[in-house]
Formats: sequence, structure tokens, C-alpha cells
Amino acid sequence: MNPNSKHNTNFTNLLKPSDSDIKQFAAQHIRHLTDLLNRYAYEYYTLDAPSVPDAEYDKLFRELEALERNHPELKLPDSPTQRVGGEPLAGFAEVRHEVPMLSLTNAFSPQDENGVFDHAEMYAFDQRVRDGLDGGNPEYVIEPKFDGLAISLLYRDGVLIQAATRGDGTTGEDVTQNIKTVSNIPLRLHGENTPELIEVRGEVLMQKADFAALNKRQAENGQKPFANPRNAAAGSLRQLDSRITAQRKLHFFPYSVARQQGGFVAEEHIQELAYFQALGFSLPNGNFGCFKNIDEVLAFYGHMQQKRPELPYEIDGMVVKVNSLAQQHELGFISRAPRWAVAHKFPAEEALTIVEAIDVQIGRTGAVTPVARLQPVFVGGVTVTNATLHNQDEVSRKDVRVGDTVVVRRAGDVIPEVVRVIF
Repeated sequence: MNPNSKHNTNFTNLLKPSDSDIKQFAAQHIRHLTDLLNRYAYEYYTLDAPSVPDAEYDKLFRELEALERNHPELKLPDSPTQRVGGEPLAGFAEVRHEVPMLSLTNAFSPQDENGVFDHAEMYAFDQRVRDGLDGGNPEYVIEPKFDGLAISLLYRDGVLIQAATRGDGTTGEDVTQNIKTVSNIPLRLHGENTPELIEVRGEVLMQKADFAALNKRQAENGQKPFANPRNAAAGSLRQLDSRITAQRKLHFFPYSVARQQGGFVAEEHIQELAYFQALGFSLPNGNFGCFKNIDEVLAFYGHMQQKRPELPYEIDGMVVKVNSLAQQHELGFISRAPRWAVAHKFPAEEALTIVEAIDVQIGRTGAVTPVARLQPVFVGGVTVTNATLHNQDEVSRKDVRVGDTVVVRRAGDVIPEVVRVIF
């Protein structure tokens, strides 16, 4: 065949894909990798049942990053690469809540010296509910009152489009970029029965182990440690640089639906919680329940107070809600709080007292531990007369002296400790 013939076919050009073919393939592969990685992340962070090794996940993640670098216009709104954060913001935009984010009224059950609860305030709440329902018998759901920050997540067509802080209840701040770094928040809702629109309310927090690791890094870097997990979560969520937020390992639990269009229509709050799980959210499994009367609720409250020290996250009480959504609507609201729910706080684990003496204890290994002898104070369900000062460096750092008024903390089975000097 004459290579110069005009009828000669250029097979190389025939086999070479066009730019549109390459772009179409890239778009399909980006969609495939995005779905696959989001499923693997759901298995790891929500189900705690990973199906692939970390190395395989990392390999696929890097492949997706490379594709998105080459085709930034094809990056999807639910891409898991957003988990690592983006460019810093100049500030947070305001978000007006279409449905106000209200607070709850509190109820307390003080304990006597034998650890027996006085549940008068909870029985009064139950009576108010019954009166509001004309003597009806409500079921209740009881769930943890997380010590974190209230957040609103807005999904449209299954995709997370906005996240906002509670703020003053009417207006909050847009923290969407930071929220997208929270590993157990679905960027796209799971399942086939997803709503056209849903606003999910819940709590962002930092788990105890992640808080300890963060403070260790803070100390190693010569930075001030955070006082508690709630402060750490708040500081992390309000970072203008979402890459810092991504390093802080925040966690999210949903607790209510503010508004919804389409999808499963719940008749009970316990059904809402099950729907959250079907949509890909984490629940505090084993730590909430639905009960037929207030006595069963109070028994579970006592169980959770005992269980509290071993939980992976901080809680400062339990939230009790009327289970029926129709009954919730019937009961309505008073001022800025619902009549159908109450925050049942745990007994205080901190109290003020006076240092009467400072002694030294020598352990079996020869370790020297300074101990504060205290004016007796009832805290965390027991009377405390002694509290550890850990070591001499702590005594000097906190400047604890005889006669000082101090804050004493007791959490579960932990040895009471002097937290700080008041005056």
C-alpha cells in the first residue's frame, strides 16, 4: 500500500480517545470513586465495621484526589476529599433559621448522702404532660444530653448544602466547610427513601480519646491545652481554616428533624431516630430507649448515670421527650422551650470547698503524692473530704494553699481532684 495515498487510514488517530471521551470517563470514575469511598467511610465511622484495609482506602482516596486535580470542574458536592478541609475563610456568614433552634428547660434530681435520687421535678414534668394531654398516657424517649454544640444540617436532594450553628436560636453562623470535615456526617444521604429536603438538628462533640490526643499535641507544640471537650469542639468548629478543623476529629449525633419534604414520614420520635440511621447517621446505640412510663425513664436515667464514666463522650444529663409527634404538636411550646421535652441533668460533679490542710502520701513504689484535706462537700453523689493534687508541679502551677476556696471534681470512680483555685 502506498503510504502517501489519500485513502490511507490513520489507525493511531482512530484509536486515540477524544477529549470528550476522556472527560466522560473521568466523570464516571469520579462518581464511582466518590460513592465507593463514602460507603467505606460509612462502614468505618458509623457502622464500626470496615470492609477494606486502610491502605486500600488511602490508595483509592489518592486516585480520586488526582482525578479532581486534573478535572476540578467534575468534583462532586459529596466528594470525600472535602473531609481534609479547604482554603481559609475571611469570616462566617450569618444564617437565619427557618425553624428556630430552641433550648430545653432543665430538671434536676439531687441525691442524698446514700445516693438516693429525689425525682420530684421529673414527676412534675410528667404530670404537666399528662395534664396537657387531658390525662393521656404518653410514651417517652430518653437519650443522652451531649456536652457539645447544637448544629443544623440542611440536605437538598440528598446532598448536604448548609450547616449552621445555633447562635441565638434565630440566627447562627454558616460552618458548612468545617462540618464537611466531620467524618461521620454523610455528605450525601444513604438509602433509596431520601427526602427532597430535610433539616437535621444534632450535636457536634469531641470524644474523650480524641480530646486527650488533641491536648497532648497542644502541649507538645507549646500551645495552651483546652479546658474540656466542649471547648475543644467549639474552638475547632469555629476555625476559619477548615484544614485545622479536619485535624481535630469531631463527631456528630442527630436528635431531631426541624423540617422535611418527602421521604419517610415518622409518627414517633423513636422512628425519626431509626430513619436517621437509615440515612447514614450515627446513633448513640445502647444509650437511648423508648419507655411506657416515667418510672421506666427514671430507672434508665439512673443506669446511664452509673454508665457515664465509661462512655466515649461527655454527657451532662439525659433528654426526655414525648415519643408521639402528634402529642408533641398538641403540647406545643412555652416561651422558648417545648412543653414535651426536658433536659434531666445529672448531679453536679464539681463543687466549691475549702482546703484545710495539704498532706503527702507515699505509695508502695515510693511515689510522692500531695493530697488536699477538704472541708466536707457533697459532689458526684458522695461526700468528699480528700482530693489529689497529683504532684508538686501541679501544686505550684495551681498555687493551691491551705485556706483557699477551690473547685473539686469527682467523675464516676475517678479519685476526686482539685481543679482550680477560686480565691
